[in-house]
Amino acid sequence: MKLISWNVNGIRAAINKGFTDIFKNENMDILCLQETKATPAQVDLDLNGYFAFWNSAEKKGYSGTAVFSKIEPLGVQNGMGIPEHDNEGRVITLEYEKFYLVNVYTPNSQRELMRLDYRQNQWDVAFLKHVKSLEKEKPVIFCGDLNVAHKEIDLANPKSNKRNAGFTDEERAGFDKIVNAGFIDTFREFNKDAGQYTWWTYRMNARARNVGWRIDYFCISSALRPNLKDAFIRSEVMGSDHCPIGITMEGL
Repeated sequence: MKLISWNVNGIRAAINKGFTDIFKNENMDILCLQETKATPAQVDLDLNGYFAFWNSAEKKGYSGTAVFSKIEPLGVQNGMGIPEHDNEGRVITLEYEKFYLVNVYTPNSQRELMRLDYRQNQWDVAFLKHVKSLEKEKPVIFCGDLNVAHKEIDLANPKSNKRNAGFTDEERAGFDKIVNAGFIDTFREFNKDAGQYTWWTYRMNARARNVGWRIDYFCISSALRPNLKDAFIRSEVMGSDHCPIGITMEGL
């Protein structure tokens, strides 16, 4: 089973930049998208063989998530069941026979860290509680743009970004709590090298120079570690300021 996650930074824009090529090239079983910035009615996309699930933000042209799956899930839930967190379309949970899959677009702390308090003390707490509650029933895979570079190795310029959104001590501590709760950062199971990034600013020719951040993740319950066969970053795929990431699993 191959799963792909991608922050497309607007699915309508991505479609005009070759988005459908990922279906031809990857032959994936499940694709999770973040920052779709659209409702299904606004998107001209014919994906034969995939079930489609959308969670669009109440605010038009903002945030939003979607999942396309060859396998029909047993159930689907939009949001976390908490109104103050669920109006931006940031979470979709799908139940499969042997696992839960959660697609998440974590809020950015924004310039001058205007949303850091919300992110640290409300969102991160609620999201970890959500995935841990699911784990009581069956193992969990969650993926998406978590808007944090966990370690210094996960961004090109850690020293100059210490108090910038995505690399504050508070956000990194939030990811520590995910790891301490038993979830595995799949990519680092296979690749310990620096220079592996998933997002690059559009400014200063950053992508060509590979001045980036790794802020997109697949995390799995420790019970699924024997099923994990690979984790990868598709940095060559264009169409967004993020690139796709993925994992392959067996026995699910």
